[in-house]
Amino acid sequence: MIPYTYKNLVVGNDIKIPLKNGNYAVAINMDNAATTPPFAQALQEIVNFAPMYSSVHRGSGYKSKLSTDLYEASRATIARFVKADQSRDAVIFVKNTTEAINKLSYRLCDGNEKSVVLSTEMEHHSNDLPWRNKFRVDYVEIDHDGRLSMNSLVEKLEQYRGEVILVTVTGASNVTGYLNPIHEIAEIAHKYQAKLLVDGAQMVPHIQIDMKSFDSPQHIDYLAFSGHKMYAPFGSGVLIGPVDTFNKGAPEYTGGGTVRSVTRNEVSWGDPPQKEEAGTPNLMGVLALQAAIKMLSMVGMQNICRHEFDLWQYTVDRLRSIPGIVLHCDIDPGKPRIGIIPFSLDGMHHALVADILSGEAGIAVRSGCFCAQPYVRKLIKLTQTQTCKKDKQSQDRPGVIRISYGLYNDFNEIDVLIQILSRIVERKDYYIQRYMKLR
Repeated sequence: MIPYTYKNLVVGNDIKIPLKNGNYAVAINMDNAATTPPFAQALQEIVNFAPMYSSVHRGSGYKSKLSTDLYEASRATIARFVKADQSRDAVIFVKNTTEAINKLSYRLCDGNEKSVVLSTEMEHHSNDLPWRNKFRVDYVEIDHDGRLSMNSLVEKLEQYRGEVILVTVTGASNVTGYLNPIHEIAEIAHKYQAKLLVDGAQMVPHIQIDMKSFDSPQHIDYLAFSGHKMYAPFGSGVLIGPVDTFNKGAPEYTGGGTVRSVTRNEVSWGDPPQKEEAGTPNLMGVLALQAAIKMLSMVGMQNICRHEFDLWQYTVDRLRSIPGIVLHCDIDPGKPRIGIIPFSLDGMHHALVADILSGEAGIAVRSGCFCAQPYVRKLIKLTQTQTCKKDKQSQDRPGVIRISYGLYNDFNEIDVLIQILSRIVERKDYYIQRYMKLR
């Protein structure tokens, strides 16, 4: 179990925020699947380096050369963290996972109208929408618990035999926290000559990732993730994939830093990864990301995984004792997951419950569909007719409440959550009347 003192690794854990009654309480963040607070060490690295900050690449001054060296060295730090092949993979810096997946969608698009991308029914919109206007897209189905159906994956690959160029799947669901068997999926996809992209936004901060060697049938071909979900602010993200993918053709963003030479009539493109990073890069974001990775490695990904699972188990056991709480995920402790819990409270809109948790106890959770609307609607068993009807009024839009843990959360915070949820159930009419007036 992670010691309580690990809470001091992040900033803002002792900040007091106003409650609805005018008092103040220490903020409790249970919305880490959206954004984590920054590591103190990541911020300190930015402060320490700021006097030496300068342009990256091509500058002849000492500061510029130092900035370039640190920027490029960060690629190796990140590659080692996920066990990428530094000799064959490109580590490309982007703003976030969404940009990474969009970038790959453009780079894989070859104009072949028969090419198929297999996404899944549990994906974040960012691993669905970028593919729709460039490929034929189909979806691997989920089972009755909301987990990915491996039988459906094989059936889809058989159905489109030879036409699937990519299987794209979340490593961990941002709704249910389910971990997908990415190496098994890779092995199946490769048997059908398809490659695999793992959306690692929710996976990389919580468990150890191994992309495995190119010679392994379980090799992860492409991996995308974001710094802001792993304790690194400043808008950094990563796309990792074979250099060969990015050698051909023009990048989707062009301009400074992407070329070898330019004339009025011709352009000679540079080499990846720089070719894919048009304009002045986010050096500070990259430095924060590599600092966060070093801290995660120091704490130990196994320790983080174990601690967050203990938080999950402690919470689930107590939520089940509260009347009216409905859990929208499988709670079998023997199945792989990260520390995410989707739930609802009978007779109360999800957004209202989230507002009460914040207003009464300073607890931040997320409510809604978490940019995964098709998945949430399936989990709560809405028909298409019901979905369309409910979506007409924003206050009636379907959704659930999501708790998501980081390494710094503790059991005392969970006790506060359980206490306020129990109080909401006991005085439901009072809280509905009080908070509906404020909406």
